[in-house]
Amino acid sequence: MLAKLNFDLEDDLGDKKSRDEGKETPPEVSVVIPCLNEERTLGACIDKALTAFKTAGIAGEVVVADNGSTDSSAAVAERHGARVVYVPERGYGNALRKGIEGARADFIIMGDADGSHDFSELPRFVAKWRDGYELVLGNRFAGGIKPGAMSWHHRYVGNPALTTILNSFFHAGVGDAYCGMRGFTKRVYQGIDLRTTGMEFALEFIIKATKLGVRLTEVPITMWPDLRNRPPHLRTFRDGWRSVRFMLLYAPNWLFLLPGGLLVALGIGLVLWLLPGPRFAGKVGLDVHTMALGMMLALLGVHIISIGLFVKVFSYAEKFTRNQVSLARLLKHVRLEHGLLLGLTLTLIGLIGDGVVFWRWAGNGFGQLHAVRAVFVFSMCFFVGIEVTFSSVFLSMLGISRATYIGDGS
Repeated sequence: MLAKLNFDLEDDLGDKKSRDEGKETPPEVSVVIPCLNEERTLGACIDKALTAFKTAGIAGEVVVADNGSTDSSAAVAERHGARVVYVPERGYGNALRKGIEGARADFIIMGDADGSHDFSELPRFVAKWRDGYELVLGNRFAGGIKPGAMSWHHRYVGNPALTTILNSFFHAGVGDAYCGMRGFTKRVYQGIDLRTTGMEFALEFIIKATKLGVRLTEVPITMWPDLRNRPPHLRTFRDGWRSVRFMLLYAPNWLFLLPGGLLVALGIGLVLWLLPGPRFAGKVGLDVHTMALGMMLALLGVHIISIGLFVKVFSYAEKFTRNQVSLARLLKHVRLEHGLLLGLTLTLIGLIGDGVVFWRWAGNGFGQLHAVRAVFVFSMCFFVGIEVTFSSVFLSMLGISRATYIGDGS
């Protein structure tokens, strides 16, 4: 009987030990490495990361997001102690997204598998996170770029230009916009709601984090030459243009509303200035031809502003941008009927004015048209009214089709 009790006790203790062993303590930090045919360099990256964790006393894991590799990258990753997440959807952003979703730690550090990022510098990111920062960006220019690690046009033209645009448009205050090594909390990642799947992923992260007021900092890192024996996935001009295009989508005020507003002001100013009669700018006489130019500038400006409003509403409805309090309030109070009323009023004024001028001209036997200045003013009202009318309809369609009900005051 005693032997049976001892046997049962041992079984209970063994079951408890098995359950305790099954409850793994989640890691403190996860390193996510996107991978596409990186068998040559991946193992060394994983080894450096795990060694850095062990040396610094950090409980960490390495997650390799395999983006459809046809070589032995996945096997190399597992052999060196990483956990592999398979991502069939191609794209740098897709690979990172799935890798991040598969990470178990609250703080995640992403880095490339080509050997250019020094994973022995991971503790620098962890230290800043422990200081209270939720987004920690690597800065290659502050840390050091080894000879041959970055081409001259990326180092002195491309990256500085993109960083300058990013800081000018969004006040991010970063020194290296496209550094692929960065750390962030899972809470921030989930709150940002990233949408891009390509190289724009890095920019979208910074832009949305800045708009959300995330506490951000940078750490210097070293960039080493790419150790792959094949060309990089990055395409200079294609990816550079995609980056600029993406930032402009997020900054319609700079791309559309500001230049459009300037054109409208200049155009209408010229038309009204020349309405009483010819003017002189120094010794240069300005007359109806300049009025025609002013009308075209005003129409072009209104069209550009319309496109800018389309972009703003679309970006807001698709959650590309956040914290647009002024736009949200505007969408709640400006109804389709307001735009239609303004547009139809301007159209009617222009139509009646041009009709009166035409009637008088016809009454004089279609001789010389003396009221040509009035024609420019009324025609400008007519065309602007048409633009405002149809733009208002399209804006309303954009909002309704994306569940952003313009004019819904509820």
